[in-house]
Amino acid sequence: MPLFLRIFLGFWLVTAAVLGSWLLAGEYLDSLFTEAEDRHGPGGPPRFVVRLFYDLQHQPLSALEEVVQTVEQQHAVRIYLLDNAGRELLSRRLPPAVEEITARLDRGGRRAFLRTERYHLVAHRLHREDIGRLQVVLRFTPSRSWLARTLGSHLWLRLLVALLVSGLLCFALSRLLTRRLEHLRRAAGELAAGHLDTRLAVRQRGGDETDQLARDFNSMAEQLQQRIDAERQLLSDVSHELRSPLARLQVALALAERQPGQAGAQLPRLEREVQRLEALIDELLQSQRRQVALEEHLDLRALLGDICADARFEGSQRDCRVICDTGETEALVVGDSDLLRRAFDNLLRNALTYSPRGSTIRVSLRCVSPSQARIQVEDQGPGVPEADLERIFAPFYRVDSARTRETGGNGLGLAIARRAIEAHGGTLGAKNTGTGLCLIVDLPLSPD
Repeated sequence: MPLFLRIFLGFWLVTAAVLGSWLLAGEYLDSLFTEAEDRHGPGGPPRFVVRLFYDLQHQPLSALEEVVQTVEQQHAVRIYLLDNAGRELLSRRLPPAVEEITARLDRGGRRAFLRTERYHLVAHRLHREDIGRLQVVLRFTPSRSWLARTLGSHLWLRLLVALLVSGLLCFALSRLLTRRLEHLRRAAGELAAGHLDTRLAVRQRGGDETDQLARDFNSMAEQLQQRIDAERQLLSDVSHELRSPLARLQVALALAERQPGQAGAQLPRLEREVQRLEALIDELLQSQRRQVALEEHLDLRALLGDICADARFEGSQRDCRVICDTGETEALVVGDSDLLRRAFDNLLRNALTYSPRGSTIRVSLRCVSPSQARIQVEDQGPGVPEADLERIFAPFYRVDSARTRETGGNGLGLAIARRAIEAHGGTLGAKNTGTGLCLIVDLPLSPD
């Protein structure tokens, strides 16, 4: 059930409970008075009361005690009879409540009602031919518990009970609604303290907004952990890549210091190592480049044609053929020509690096929809294990950890290509074809 609906229903029920308690309390107070009126008032008293009044008016005085005892036994009431002088005809002691209600009759009227903590009293004035005025008082014991009578008699107690009940309901409801948020707050604190493996226990589907929030938190924590792990791995990889050329530079400098007369012979080596460091740093910066100016309208057919021409020249040294099939349909994109050129050049260099001598590399361009172009670079190399098809786009990642810079590059080419493609709103993926590896690029076409 959605959180909004739960809050709405919860507070609605609490409000209804408070109002209901108040209304029931008021109804209870009114019922104490109206119950007697319903039985004995103008609306029509019960038959046994009508019969009682008739007998008390017409039976002889000597028979009144038997009439009263019979009604008391059958209907669980207490009856008092008072003459015109206020004396009780059955010689019964008059409780204070009876004296009070008869005093009301003396002030005028034919009937009166009185409620006390224990009883309900109804008084009625009759007339007999022999004694004149006869006051009849019926005392009923309400069929209510002690607790109900106590609540009905004290307004402050009813208010206190209503406050306690509504307070307990609100506390339980608030606790239920904020418990998950409290867990989320604690988990956020753990994550901020550096415990990146912190996760919330939550169902994978369904639930309310708090469940969705917990799933989003777990997803955020997972991505954060992956990014930090990737940064740590990147730092480790950069350190490893820089160690080899720096070590060779130190060796070359040491030799030049030991043999000053032959220092000139070490200059070419020093220059090569410096160039390698510069190229590595440049590629590293390109792989982390995030902002791109997408301002040029580019023809993919012409761009791929130029890149394939350069690749043919490089592949000819290993007897590798590069076939470029760009089709007949015009494919225009908006982007950065240098960045895209470098991306496709890295894809072709990767294919040339891992293709055997005499093999063929195929580059194709097709418009798979009016708004999307697909470029495929397919080689005839050894392919990539299925588990590594996504990992090959990570910086410095090599399928074979034993590859050197000369045999397997520095592991930044595909990472740079993916960054560039994604900066243009496209995607770069890979799949095995059975005869090699196929790199697939999807790019959005220019709406113009």
